[in-house]
Amino acid sequence: MILEQFQAIAQPIVESMDLEYWGAEYRSGDALLRLYIDSKDGVNVDDCAKVSRELSVILDVEDIVSSKYRLEVSSPGMRRQFFSLEQYGDFVGQLVKLKLRYPFEGRRNFKGVLSAVDQEQNEIAVVIEEEEYLLPYEQVERGTLIPDIGDEGEQE
Repeated sequence: MILEQFQAIAQPIVESMDLEYWGAEYRSGDALLRLYIDSKDGVNVDDCAKVSRELSVILDVEDIVSSKYRLEVSSPGMRRQFFSLEQYGDFVGQLVKLKLRYPFEGRRNFKGVLSAVDQEQNEIAVVIEEEEYLLPYEQVERGTLIPDIGDEGEQE
């Protein structure tokens, strides 16, 4: 419930500043509210600070977290986490890592090239070693972009 309230407050603020609301997280263990913002021109420290200042004032008034909390505002970064099926669309052809809630064809973790996003069927297609997997989006627990950074890429 805290996350939904946070999103409802944060999204209009971010969009009113001509930025893109990318997603949000709430970690109750350390009372962390994290907001990701983006822009076609990228996001800088000033953008994050401006959103943080505006959002802090409203969060103090709305009091959605009854205890002490930390607010972080940042860009999604190179290893961006996906928060909606639509966000995958701009990254077709790139490497992604998906963790599913339940095993699909005997596995929960998939790392491969995002080959398609089917919004009608609510599926993500990932190619791993020349085999394509059609994964139901509602089963994706976490999806992350793996940036192409040459020989220094992610090791598994």
